[in-house]
Amino acid sequence: MKLPGWRVFSDAESLVERLANALCEAADQAIAARGAFHLVLAGGSTPLALYRALSERGVGDARWHLWYGDERCLPVDHLERNSRMIETAWLATSLIPPENRHPISTELGAVQAAALYADRLKAVADFDVVLLGMGEDGHTASLFPGHDWGVEPDSSDVLAVFGAPKPPPERVSLSAARLSRSSQAWFVITGSGKRTAISHWQAGEALPVAQVHGKQETVAWLDAEALPVTD
Repeated sequence: MKLPGWRVFSDAESLVERLANALCEAADQAIAARGAFHLVLAGGSTPLALYRALSERGVGDARWHLWYGDERCLPVDHLERNSRMIETAWLATSLIPPENRHPISTELGAVQAAALYADRLKAVADFDVVLLGMGEDGHTASLFPGHDWGVEPDSSDVLAVFGAPKPPPERVSLSAARLSRSSQAWFVITGSGKRTAISHWQAGEALPVAQVHGKQETVAWLDAEALPVTD
């Protein structure tokens, strides 16, 4: 199993600063090469800190196209929806036009929302950057242990998820295969609660987080608290 590169920072603030720089550089390179930047967004506290930093910098314009790695099946304006949180943290004040922001319509239910999002993704070849987090159980996006991760090349691009081990139980997630159709896959992981999962990942265990690989680069961005303690 191919492991990611590990970038470790003294604290989450330093990580966010460097990650914001790297994301802007990746966007500039993609726009120079193809005129557009396709970014997949993650939920979670550290990614939200990144989005706030991007908002402060005034990052993003009509050449940016934003997608979501997963979403909870909740009403469209629910405070715990990734799309609502990211709109508040960044997009509402950005120059990225609404038609370039592509939330998952999970208010319609997991099955219908997954089918609609898969249809929208047909217009996109590979992403430029996929941002992902990791849970204490090694899940990423809404790909949980014991569930279908969509790892095969012919897997559906988007999965309807039922019985998730954390609420809400009904979700929609891009599959591991579709997330891996990206130049770069960046995992953003902070906090001591992630140490055990990272140890299992480094040991080669078959965790959901280990199923996603960027075509050019796969990187785990960690703060020092998340780094496993060694003797």
